Amino acid sequence: MMSEQFQRGTLGRMRLHVLPTKRFKTFALSLFAGVPLTEEKVTSVALAPFVLRRGTQSFPETISFRERLDDLYGAGFGFDLYKRGDHQIVQFRLDMINDRFVSSSDSLLGEALSFLGEVLTSPALEDGKFRSKYVEAEKTTISKRIEAIINDKIRYAAERCVEEMCKDEPFRLLALGRKDQLAELNADKLYQAYRQWLQEASFDLYVSGDTTLEEVQALVEKSFRLPTGEPSRYAPPSLRPARSEVQTIVERMDVGQGKLNMGLRVGETYGSDKYASLLVYNGLLGGFPHSKLFMNVREKASLAYYASSRLDGHKGILTLQSGIETANYEKAVKIMREQLDAMKAGQFEADDLRRTQAMIGGQLRELQDSAFERIAFDFSNVMSGAERTGDSFIAEIQAVTPEMVTAVAQGVELDTIYFLRDRKEES
Repeated sequence: MMSEQFQRGTLGRMRLHVLPTKRFKTFALSLFAGVPLTEEKVTSVALAPFVLRRGTQSFPETISFRERLDDLYGAGFGFDLYKRGDHQIVQFRLDMINDRFVSSSDSLLGEALSFLGEVLTSPALEDGKFRSKYVEAEKTTISKRIEAIINDKIRYAAERCVEEMCKDEPFRLLALGRKDQLAELNADKLYQAYRQWLQEASFDLYVSGDTTLEEVQALVEKSFRLPTGEPSRYAPPSLRPARSEVQTIVERMDVGQGKLNMGLRVGETYGSDKYASLLVYNGLLGGFPHSKLFMNVREKASLAYYASSRLDGHKGILTLQSGIETANYEKAVKIMREQLDAMKAGQFEADDLRRTQAMIGGQLRELQDSAFERIAFDFSNVMSGAERTGDSFIAEIQAVTPEMVTAVAQGVELDTIYFLRDRKEES
């Protein structure tokens, strides 16, 4: 499928991953910074990139920061914040046109890496700390984003199910942090936390485009001022068995439609040689329109407005989500549990297995057409210790047999049932 391979190197605390390719007219840059999820630091780690995007030492005003991106031929800059396994990841992204397509005398890749390095390591300061006006404004931004989750009842139910399932694990925490911790974070405290974050984070810098590892190394050396040391590794996630007795959590809010979610432990993670079988299992159970949850809960029984499953391979958990009328709760739970039992018994059609494999294979092929998706795929390898390529993973998916799906199904155990319902009392 793709002959290009990532070239690897290290520079101080940073791992470098360069994909030399002429397929795209742009350079795609991704910088991943990961730290273990902890209650004490989750909010400061979440807030830092919001403040870093406001200005740097050379471009301290937000307007000059944005004008700098315009100068780089309209380069796109942004960041994401998420949980991966037991880690909190900040991902900075920058994409910009290749020098070959514009009349620029300077190396645009060099300019882009210089900009990214300054965003990360030379933020706009006042009196040796972050600018207070930026910190206060971005605290409001995060607060509103957390409130938006509460207002999006599908997302809220999904987060609450995981929070209850993992109530004594760091994974219960939102990647955005905790709203109640924002008030205590002022410009000075956040700056100190940011300095500590630079000392502790695992850094992986990806560059895709018409370049070489040697060129990127030379440019990065001039652009990033990270603390000295060796690159740190990602610890594997803690895999826990399901509770011996399934816990049921019912929460009441002003909702028109009930949200029934289930949390399951799957016993395997992305780095496992059984992961391909697990991905096919998820596809058969609830990943596609032909899956068991969709067909049996939504189509045949007409109990749900939506019904699907989602596999988190980096944490080793599976979640089922459905929207139902409150009166249909017992029936929906029964049918959803029956689908789990059917998978354990190997009760699925050979045609559905082939269709699932074809659809997953199609998704994996599509990923190869995006530089950022290829980067994300490779970073999953880095985090998990896997050594998959797009081609090898498609081959793994195609090689999954009915017996392999049934075998991984045996390890999937229900842990938590979470139901978000209205405030009306049962009659």
